[in-house]
Amino acid sequence: MSTFQTEFPFELPKGYVDGEGNLHKKGVMRLATAADEILPMKDIRVQQNPGYISIILLSRVVTQLGSLPAIDTRVIEKLFTADLAFLQDLYQKINQIEPPVIKTVCPHCNEEIQINWPFLGE
Repeated sequence: MSTFQTEFPFELPKGYVDGEGNLHKKGVMRLATAADEILPMKDIRVQQNPGYISIILLSRVVTQLGSLPAIDTRVIEKLFTADLAFLQDLYQKINQIEPPVIKTVCPHCNEEIQINWPFLGE
């Protein structure tokens, strides 16, 4: 039986420097939930600046960063640009919707093949 991975370790390219000058590079991001995507829309910071949604999303799904006791929007705001882009890319990769795979038989060679079926008719 295979296990479903919900947490993904990462290492930031530059790292977060805390108030004491300590560098934090290794962390963990979890899969996003529906609430992670919906609840930030109610936040006044997102209503004033829609670009802020990624800051809130990342503060919700990054569960560990070095030895920091908690990850909040202030931590995400202070990341170097390269690290923010890295986390945004990781978020997209681990939360993307994968198309269903269908097993069928090739009409030309009669071999069993697997094809990705477009999600929602895309």
